[in-house]
Amino acid sequence: MAKGAGKNNWALFLLLLAGIVLGSFIAQATSGISALSWLNYGQHFGMTSPFRLDLGIMVLSFALSVKITIGSIVGIIIGIIIYHFI
Repeated sequence: MAKGAGKNNWALFLLLLAGIVLGSFIAQATSGISALSWLNYGQHFGMTSPFRLDLGIMVLSFALSVKITIGSIVGIIIGIIIYHFI
């Protein structure tokens, strides 16, 4: 049997999601520290103004915005490493 054949894909997804969240949190928390401010460097992309659909009795707004930082990338890498050793 191949190594890692029985691994759960949901575990990888959850570890990646946790890595993104924790990495972004750490990057945001260390943005005021000059030695660690590089963790908060990143790119923000998405829709700057939401798409708005006014139906008279209901208004629907659609928007998507993503911010990728160095901290979230480090979190993703750590999540992959942890998944590898599970």
